[in-house]
Amino acid sequence: MTDFSETTVLILGLGASGLAMARWCAGLGARVRVWDSREAPPQAAALASEVAGSEFISGPVTAELLDGVARVYKSPGLSPLDARLLPLLAAARAALIPVRGELDLFAGALARLEADRGYAPKVLAITGTNGKTTTTSLTGQLIERAGRRVAVAGNIGPTMLDTLAAALAAQAVADIAAQAAAAAQAAADAEAAAALAAQVATADAAARLAAEQQARLDAEMAAVAQAKAAEKAAAAEARAAVVSRKAARAAASAAKAAASDQATVSVPDEAAANQAASDALVDALMAQAGDTMPAAHALSTPANVPESVAASDELAPAQPGEDAASTDSTTLADALADAQAADADEDELIVDADQLRDLAALDGADAAASVAEVAEGFGVAAEAGAAEAVGAEDGAAPVPDDDAPSIVLIPPPLPEPVFTHLPQVWVLELSSFQLDGAEDFAPSAATVLNVTQDHLDWHGDMAAYAAAKARVFGPGGPDAGTIMVINRDDPVVEAMVPPPIVVKPTTRGARSRTVSRRVIRFGLDAPRAPGDFGLVTENGMAWLVRAMERDETIKRKAGEVDEIVIQRLMPADALRIRGRHNASNALAALALACAVGVPLAPMLHGLREYRGEPHRVEPVGMIGDIEFFDDSKGTNVGATVAALGGLGADRAPAKLVVILGGDGKGQDFTPLAEPLRRHARAAATIGKDAAAIEAVLQSTGVQFERHATLEGATRWCLAHAEHGDAVLLSPACASMDMFRDYKHRADVFVGAMHALAEDAGEIPA
Repeated sequence: MTDFSETTVLILGLGASGLAMARWCAGLGARVRVWDSREAPPQAAALASEVAGSEFISGPVTAELLDGVARVYKSPGLSPLDARLLPLLAAARAALIPVRGELDLFAGALARLEADRGYAPKVLAITGTNGKTTTTSLTGQLIERAGRRVAVAGNIGPTMLDTLAAALAAQAVADIAAQAAAAAQAAADAEAAAALAAQVATADAAARLAAEQQARLDAEMAAVAQAKAAEKAAAAEARAAVVSRKAARAAASAAKAAASDQATVSVPDEAAANQAASDALVDALMAQAGDTMPAAHALSTPANVPESVAASDELAPAQPGEDAASTDSTTLADALADAQAADADEDELIVDADQLRDLAALDGADAAASVAEVAEGFGVAAEAGAAEAVGAEDGAAPVPDDDAPSIVLIPPPLPEPVFTHLPQVWVLELSSFQLDGAEDFAPSAATVLNVTQDHLDWHGDMAAYAAAKARVFGPGGPDAGTIMVINRDDPVVEAMVPPPIVVKPTTRGARSRTVSRRVIRFGLDAPRAPGDFGLVTENGMAWLVRAMERDETIKRKAGEVDEIVIQRLMPADALRIRGRHNASNALAALALACAVGVPLAPMLHGLREYRGEPHRVEPVGMIGDIEFFDDSKGTNVGATVAALGGLGADRAPAKLVVILGGDGKGQDFTPLAEPLRRHARAAATIGKDAAAIEAVLQSTGVQFERHATLEGATRWCLAHAEHGDAVLLSPACASMDMFRDYKHRADVFVGAMHALAEDAGEIPA
């Protein structure tokens, strides 16, 4: 989307497209100047209220319109042959001021969205003299049936720019909601991180406090043991002295006795005497020590350790026979160990949001034990203030080591835009007016359904009209990216396919190669190449078919022709839209969607469900066995030729009774002769160009009669219809000579049919 800030754009024509272009350019920062030949066009009020600062100019076109203008955008309703505009457009091009249209603005917007946000939808474009509205609507519904988000923009309803603006607005709201949700989640993650930091800090401080208490208890026990040992040593020393004195006295007495009895008593052996003295000493010591050994000291939990920590087996001394190192490894410890990034700063423990949610899910004694172990293993400290979570009876809380690492939460990035409200596929119905002069438009795939005489007053001749239609395929050349979906039954359309070109090699020794445009064809006969669509009749039943695509893994010899393998899709009679021309439209829709990778199977279900568009060979009721069809949208000769051929072939051998006439806009009605001769029983004429149509009818042998009103023509048609026939309103002309528009003309036709049904005592089926 080009930045138009501080520039002035000139928009020629204030219809629906002109207003959409004005809104779009203003949204990009442009100053908007609008010219229209009418003093008060219907959109003038909307321009004034919706495009702030816009300038509206009416009346004659003057050179002053280009003053300060950087770009010109021409509405599609203005003919390039309009004498009022020719000098202005020539002056703009001479001044190198780009002259573009709505389609170029749309294409530029998509290109900028892809560059800025990666939004790259598929774009399907449909044009043709007849059937484009039905094909556009059908293509959109088939793609939606296959599960894709799709936007359809056509000649009726919101313009493509308005549709894009609405989708962008909806996407912006969705993006804001997603970012708000991400921010809320980030806040929740941050809160969880703080809670986890406090939990780890609590366990760390509690573990260090327990260690200090244990150390004090161990010191007290050691002091008691040392004192007892000293007491025992002193007692033993005293008793040894007593025993020594007794032994000395005993030795003296023995010596004296030995001296007096020397003649009759033998002296005891010296070794035996020493052993007896030693045994007596040990017995005395053991007897004295038996009542004085200290009892086993029972450890108690420090009073200032929180209950949640005190409950942990980690803080209790190992029991006899239990290995203190055999405590179960904890989920939290493992998770935090996994969370430690290989390249993380040694002062930080890195935890991402997903890991945090796993850690925060732990609670109870397991969590306390886990964080205690982690605190010991990692030396993790709380962020500032987190130590307050560890209470102490004396009001003093352990202070974490300032050098210990802290938990650092890596928040998840804000989500990338997910295009939940922007279409995955755009389906565009384009007129020759919109395509004329388009330069920047290159869809993913496009089709020209057919080309017959229409709008020659706007384009000048058939060559210019066909050239405008061909712009739907984007820039020319066989290497262009747009896939061409071609109606092989229309020679004018078939001629739009460029011939292959030979590309010379850029390196010596390499071979030349032939490059062809990628083409998928459809038609009302059997497919002629892999990937094409068509119609075949088997045992009297017509089938929509597709030729299986070429297997690119199989190498072919030069000149070898691919085998055509037919895949039957569905019977043509299963379509709810009537006529062979609608079968052709259905094949075009399938080919377009398949060209951009939409799966075929779900589209076939959608094809059976499609009921058609209003006023396009629409069945509107029956009186007896005579069916009435509204084709008021048939405003040109080509549309009526298609309706006559399609509906006539379906109803054969029954015939059609047709209502023709209105404002022919200078058309040649000669192409009506052949389908009328083949399929019509009678024809009623109305409107401005009734006489010109009657001149053609005279050569067909078909009975006809002119009528002043559509009601009278409808009554006459019913009277001339025979068993199984159909009454068809397909005027081949515009309606403005007698009606507000083609919808009003259809309403009058249906009303006349209902009145005839009441006269016959029937309710139209």
